[in-house]
Amino acid sequence: MTSTQPYIYRRQSLVEPDWQRFPGWRDVTGRDWLSLTWQRRNSVRTVRQLQELCGDLLHNDFYADLQSDQELRATMPLLITPQMINTIAPTMVTQKPGGLTDDFYSDPVRKYMMPAFSDRRTDWPSHPKSASDSLHEREMWTTEGLTHRYPTKVLAELVSSCTQYCGHCTRMDLVGTTTASTAKIKFSLSPSRRFTRILDYLRDNKEIRDVVVSGGDVANVPWQQLESFLNALLEIESIRDIRLASKALIGLPQFWMKEDVKSGMERVVRTADLRGVQLAVHTHTNSAQSITPSVANAVRALLNTGVRNVRNQGVILRGVNDSANELLDLCFAMLDGALIVPYYFYMCDMIPSSEHWRVSLAKAQELQEQIMGYLPGFATPRLVCDVPYVGKKWVHQEVKYDRIRGISYWSKNYRTPLELEDEHALSRTFCYYDPIDSLPPEGQQWWRENSN
Repeated sequence: MTSTQPYIYRRQSLVEPDWQRFPGWRDVTGRDWLSLTWQRRNSVRTVRQLQELCGDLLHNDFYADLQSDQELRATMPLLITPQMINTIAPTMVTQKPGGLTDDFYSDPVRKYMMPAFSDRRTDWPSHPKSASDSLHEREMWTTEGLTHRYPTKVLAELVSSCTQYCGHCTRMDLVGTTTASTAKIKFSLSPSRRFTRILDYLRDNKEIRDVVVSGGDVANVPWQQLESFLNALLEIESIRDIRLASKALIGLPQFWMKEDVKSGMERVVRTADLRGVQLAVHTHTNSAQSITPSVANAVRALLNTGVRNVRNQGVILRGVNDSANELLDLCFAMLDGALIVPYYFYMCDMIPSSEHWRVSLAKAQELQEQIMGYLPGFATPRLVCDVPYVGKKWVHQEVKYDRIRGISYWSKNYRTPLELEDEHALSRTFCYYDPIDSLPPEGQQWWRENSN
């Protein structure tokens, strides 16, 4: 009797799906497809635009389902690039009316980039402990757009828009335009004043050595502004690590292939090297089918500028990548096909209307154990829980775990700026909550009785 491994590794060739399978793109040339201007101009922002693109390949019921979500539950507006749309149902080629509908509904990329109302749970669409700023990042702003949560590192939010919007966005309170269910806050300062205040804070606080430059997406910052900000960062002696956060590497790789962006990155990297600063790019993808030759070419272009690493920070999402096979397929596609290092997979944060995406801590722990041993150590991603007021913790680091009520308890070994005078900050525990539908009946009953 021959036994097999739980996961069988097979190297897969990357494929750019045929965009001409969509009626609205039948005349789109390869030159158009590689054009950043064309990609931005043809991004889908409304259900009507999707209908013009797909026509009767999708049933009207799907369009209605999508529209209902935008009108009732969506925390993020609809915005998805042609590059990303093209990775939905990538192998389906049919002219049969409604032929793409089932593939669209079941597709992992569609589920988190283009959520439909029927995806959401009706019993517990939101956890009672959910919050629009679930990580309390805004509470930790030391100046507008600068979150100082960890002792030696900060998050600089330069812009409140992205090249495309993920339905599960953890910064749903800030990023994107207001939706029917979610009002967004707005930056009050101009970009130049905001950037100046961020830089002033970093100059005054020498313990900070690591800056994540994000938003939103840095690909939505005009390059001249971004390069100027990075050069100013590089002049601060205490800064040793800079990480640029951009999902555009996956959804709009054409941006990172632009000649002015590549030459600009070369200049920034050259300065970073002279000053002994490591500069990396962090991206975000959750499904292997999003890794295409265009993505691989953009990553290679970045690495050729001298960028030290390109890493991925994904999210564990129910129905998208919540199996060991799906996670390992994604990791190998990134590592083998595009030279992207798998870095983190976060548990989905407790934002409103996200319960259909979230998994329990027990499930995340099981996944971490199942993926061990297949990837090189440096490319084995850590599955982490971003605990409110605590920060990132490996999923096995909980202090206590009540599996009946789905409440895990976590401690920390540093104070945030909110707790500098709090003598109990390092001795108390903080809570994270499993999705209620994943609990046993007695746990669900407890929440029904205690969620007011």
